[in-house]
Amino acid sequence: MKRAALLGILFLAVSFVACNSESGSATGASNSDSPYAAQVDSLLSIMTLEEKIGQMNQYNGFWNVTGPVPAGDEAANKKYEHLRKGWVGSMLNVRGVENVKAVQKIAVEESRLGIPLIIGFDAIHGYKTLSPIPLAESASWDMEAIRRSAEVSAAETAASGINWTFAPMVDIGRDPRWGRVMEGAGEDPYLGSLIAVARVKGFQGDDLSDPFTIAACTKHFAGYGFAEGGKDYNTADFGTSTLYNIVLPPFKATVDADVKTFMNSFNVLNGIPATGDRFLQREILKGRWDFQGFVVSDWGSIGEMVPHGYAEDGKHAAELAANAGSDMDMESYLYVEHLAELVRNGRVDEAYITDAARRILTVKYELGLFEDPYRYCDETREQETIGKAEHQEAVLDMAKKSIVLLKNENNLLPLKKSGQRIAVIGQFANDKNSPLGSWRIAADDNTAVTLLEGLAAYPDNSITYAEGATVTVGENSFVMETAINEDDKSGFAEARRVARAADVVIMNLGEVGWQSGEGRSRVNIDLPGVQQELLEAVYEVNPNIVLVLQNGRPLALPWADENIPAIVEAWQLGTQSGNAIAQVLYGDYNPSGKMPMTTPRDKGQIPIYYNHKNTGRPVIPAPNLVFWSHYMDESNAPLYPFGHGLSYTTFQYEGLAVNPNGDGTFKVSFTLTNTGAIKGKEVAQLYIQDVAASVTRPVRELKGFEMVELAPGASQEISFTLTDTELGFYDNDGEFVVEDGMYRVFIGGSSATEYSVDFTR
Repeated sequence: MKRAALLGILFLAVSFVACNSESGSATGASNSDSPYAAQVDSLLSIMTLEEKIGQMNQYNGFWNVTGPVPAGDEAANKKYEHLRKGWVGSMLNVRGVENVKAVQKIAVEESRLGIPLIIGFDAIHGYKTLSPIPLAESASWDMEAIRRSAEVSAAETAASGINWTFAPMVDIGRDPRWGRVMEGAGEDPYLGSLIAVARVKGFQGDDLSDPFTIAACTKHFAGYGFAEGGKDYNTADFGTSTLYNIVLPPFKATVDADVKTFMNSFNVLNGIPATGDRFLQREILKGRWDFQGFVVSDWGSIGEMVPHGYAEDGKHAAELAANAGSDMDMESYLYVEHLAELVRNGRVDEAYITDAARRILTVKYELGLFEDPYRYCDETREQETIGKAEHQEAVLDMAKKSIVLLKNENNLLPLKKSGQRIAVIGQFANDKNSPLGSWRIAADDNTAVTLLEGLAAYPDNSITYAEGATVTVGENSFVMETAINEDDKSGFAEARRVARAADVVIMNLGEVGWQSGEGRSRVNIDLPGVQQELLEAVYEVNPNIVLVLQNGRPLALPWADENIPAIVEAWQLGTQSGNAIAQVLYGDYNPSGKMPMTTPRDKGQIPIYYNHKNTGRPVIPAPNLVFWSHYMDESNAPLYPFGHGLSYTTFQYEGLAVNPNGDGTFKVSFTLTNTGAIKGKEVAQLYIQDVAASVTRPVRELKGFEMVELAPGASQEISFTLTDTELGFYDNDGEFVVEDGMYRVFIGGSSATEYSVDFTR
């Protein structure tokens, strides 16, 4: 049907909708205050049950959409037929203006009502131009840079015809074995909440109908980051205190930031798959939080409730998911196949179907798709936007801010800019692919600036390069287990030769780009393959080593910490990787990053996180006593604590005081001084401990931070205000409480600081 016909039907329908449209009797009915409520209700009033269900159906891209449907491809023909019937509300993984326009044309010009599609895609840390992986960005603690990074991603994604990204992932992660820690903000709910909001605002902007913005999707709701054993898709099992105080806050923060969509998670929580969890989706998200957007399943997760042992079959799974509040089915095919029958048999209330369709249609209106279904399909804009210079500048800025200086004995860094013989060793120094990281499906392979290319911008030193060892024999996004080199050390001799002749050795080691991400959990979180042996072999001939790590998770490297004088956590930094690392190594950018996750000494310490709770026997009362909470063969302490990160200068904290403001709030003040020789930035961090509470509280919790740049010798007084928001917590019923008693405030450059003062509320 042509759009003029659709507009005519809507005009005729408006007059009776106000009296006769369904009121949304489902729990958490949506969008009553939306400026598009009348238009949406008018459209709903003329939609058949099957067309409403169609809005709840999402399909993956299925053929060369600008050409004919392949003969004999039954699945593709079925999807094409459903598009023409108006039984598809969204598609994913269709990208490029030409392709998006083709599928949109089918939906808009060949279906009865001409309802446009919303096009989804995993733009996780960029489209063509890649920022650092999200965990790396989180190490910047710089909300404006993170917002700008998401804005760049949104602009390029939207220019390619896409209007919805499946990001940000806001799962709190305490287990670095889990591959998807690379996609989140680390272990802390306070920092994670701020980053989640920055990313939502970057993606969505101030006007969702702006063709350079896209709808964001908060994922995965909920508990996915607590997968047992760090194994992807695994069960999560934790108590209500953890749910309300650790897991849920970043999700709630994005609701408050008006995120348009949520994605539920693969995991089982309390015996119920999240996709079928009414408590999470209807009672909390759409009920208590009054979320107005829609919830999409993760890929096939509705059907996966059958192997979970929760649903009897696909039909039962569709019933459970729809009743629980999962509004859109991503690639299970179960809603479109079963929901109409389930409604007619009374197993699913049609009000739930109407509510889900209303939510989806509202987001489409907000995106401006009803005004112009081809709003995102401008070939000229696509060519002018993707990869442009200002995007390269933004991701370079983000990459530099993401780097963390873990160790720098004897001020080995920054490097001198002339007169040095530098040996560069390691596969990744000359690798244009791995630094791009995981989750970069639209980016072109081998487009990262290498470390060698970045160092070439400083021509007054002598650079020699040796690969040393091959980590992989080939990269594949779906097959990793066959790719790691475990025994070829034939390059060691050359690496030792160039190292012996050098003043300084830069060893660029880490993980292959595909060794983190979805489905890429690791039991051992050390250097893969023979890299540790290479590191030790080079150290034997020249210990003057700068270890540059590129990885998607914190790595447990106790030998390196004990022996290597300078260690730089450079993550997988995206397109401008080599330039960012070189500028930090040479001191043109003074690193200020701080770790967003605790780094263990050994995998046996996992899970290890700073905001743990005390045991009844937390501290050894006498030397060599057995009966206290500890390991017999390893320290309790992490290798690097949450919030750790050095600078090329030094900072001093003094004058900490806490004073009541007279209105129930408290002022925390202190003085920060740059005690070093160069200008630098410090992320000053504030932690609190509720010393005795009705529900035990962590030993400390991040409740504020400020990034301060100071010239050498300069000081600045910094203050924070503690309100009930910072002092309170959620009890085991999910109620927010604030209690009187003693609190302890810690100030410093990491969560390991012991500089504290007590006060009483």
